[in-house]
Amino acid sequence: MIPIRILSDNDVKNILDIKNTVKCVEKAYALKANNQVRLFPMVSEVIFEGRAEMDIKSGMLKEEDVFGLKLVSWFSDNKNQGLPAITGLTMLFDLKNGFPKAMINASYLTGMRTGAAGSIGVKHLSKQDSKTLMIVGTGVQAIFQIAATLSQVQTINKVYIYDPVKYENASKFEYSIKAELDKIINDINDTNNKSWKQRIESVQFVAVENPVKALEETDAVITITPSQKPLIFKEWTKPGIHFSCVGADMTGKQEIDEKIFEVASVYVDDITQASTVGETQSAIRASILGKNNLTEIGQFILGNAKGRTSDEEITIFDSTGIALQDLAVSKYIVSKAEEMNVGTIVYI
Repeated sequence: MIPIRILSDNDVKNILDIKNTVKCVEKAYALKANNQVRLFPMVSEVIFEGRAEMDIKSGMLKEEDVFGLKLVSWFSDNKNQGLPAITGLTMLFDLKNGFPKAMINASYLTGMRTGAAGSIGVKHLSKQDSKTLMIVGTGVQAIFQIAATLSQVQTINKVYIYDPVKYENASKFEYSIKAELDKIINDINDTNNKSWKQRIESVQFVAVENPVKALEETDAVITITPSQKPLIFKEWTKPGIHFSCVGADMTGKQEIDEKIFEVASVYVDDITQASTVGETQSAIRASILGKNNLTEIGQFILGNAKGRTSDEEITIFDSTGIALQDLAVSKYIVSKAEEMNVGTIVYI
């Protein structure tokens, strides 16, 4: 019989901290740039038109001796039954023999690795003295984006919160954000999250009804919405601003004006995926830029590509989300679970 470790969402919450999540995602990007990985074709299917869909992202990490997949499903009617609309499951396999190693509830894992990705864009591509962040979108994922960015970019001391649908959502988010951030472990070695609590208290959170004025003093923007039309326009942006675009992950999605790409340096997690389903797809379709204008973030992390060259430069990081992020973080979670004796072992 084959032993498999089953890890619940609570197991993951007790194991996974922001700092190690960011390290895992950065390593995944670097391994990809160094041709130490394989990304398999993404599967995306509509189950019920406008009501339910599923995505499967898969790949392998040679250096980590693992391959695997993550299946995420979205059922919009779940909210009527008091159930989460999005659920996910990660399966990790041993690359040496093909045996399954673990099954992991992917809800918290996905939140953390996606937050890490957005923050990596701000960390590496925004101005060094960036002080003000704007988050566009007030869903659960916005919490993880803010958490990871505050962890990685210590100069940020103000966060503007903008909800393009309803200002009341931003106002409620402002009221609750500190308590939500406090639930996340920043550094597993920080006893009682003491340093993290101090970091949270050092930041001012401000809900805004109109983003235009706030953008005048914003250094970095993270967009995390399901929008299919621009929410931020070129004429609103100032020189030196950075965008981490995280919401676009399917054909037709768009969060920022494609004309911003005319004046920006563009970085992506995966060129093929970004140009077809990411934020970059709109600029590609409009012939504003081509794939040859895109730089994978892993090349920058390895030192093979230049990053920001001046405080006036506008930068974009298109984070579509790739399986390698999930696999790298999952491998860390499983290793930590074995060390801490967390989870349930079943035999099949």
